[in-house]
Amino acid sequence: MGHHHHGSNNYNKSFALGIGLNVIFIAVELFYGFIANSSALIADAGHNASDVLGLIFAWFAIWLASKKPQKRYSYGFKKSTILISLLNAILLFVAVFFIAWDAIGKFYNPEPVGGKQVMIVAGIGVFINTLTALLFIKGQKNDLNIKGAFLHMAADAAVSLGVVIGGLLIKQTGVQWIDPLMSLLIVLVILWGTWGLFIESINLALDAVPRNIDYQKVEQKLLEIKDVTELHDLHIWALSTNENALSVHLVANTNNTDTLLIEVRKMLESEFHLHHTTIQIEKNSNLHCHDCQQS
Repeated sequence: MGHHHHGSNNYNKSFALGIGLNVIFIAVELFYGFIANSSALIADAGHNASDVLGLIFAWFAIWLASKKPQKRYSYGFKKSTILISLLNAILLFVAVFFIAWDAIGKFYNPEPVGGKQVMIVAGIGVFINTLTALLFIKGQKNDLNIKGAFLHMAADAAVSLGVVIGGLLIKQTGVQWIDPLMSLLIVLVILWGTWGLFIESINLALDAVPRNIDYQKVEQKLLEIKDVTELHDLHIWALSTNENALSVHLVANTNNTDTLLIEVRKMLESEFHLHHTTIQIEKNSNLHCHDCQQS
């Protein structure tokens, strides 16, 4: 058997900066929202607050995943990152619902969009949320939890940009329904990104093979290794949003099992970035297996 832990990138500074900037911005939005009597700014501050909660959840999950395994939780708390990414997707759906509800209401009861004050505050929001999203743009490709944080901030930036563009267009044309139309377009963009996060989170929670790993290719590469004649009970699953595990029984015609184990583990690490592996070598293909899988 071979076990190897693969550490994740440290995003503590990114989370601290992102949360700090957004908490300050929420306070500014609420202050100017009440001064300008703008329900749009107050509503956006509430939406931003839900996204800050999403960032806090994601940060907490990454911290929890770094804790050492215990007797009861032998894998540690790595799986919490998957549960939090699922929670973040649900939070985004809730935020989208309220944005859409507000937009539909404006079609029936159009309200004049606030003046320069509202657009300036929304413009600051575009800058802060884009900056925060950029802190997570690299990590979101490899870590579902970081992707959730990125989507929250990108969604905020899009909503704030919609307020600015909608305000400018209404000022030029006087057409009030432009504002809710922009909101609904933003809702579609957020839904497109969030649906992928939601489905992938559910798949990982159900121990599906991670999207970035080809099960059949792993199977093929294992069978290509010298002395390996058969395999069964091949399982590949996610330990966390950025760390995967594999277990397999290999039937092999060799007495030098240690050398074979080293070769198999090296191949899995270099070809598939699978660092946490459990491999059992067997010499008899008729040995009992609990959950044999068909190729």
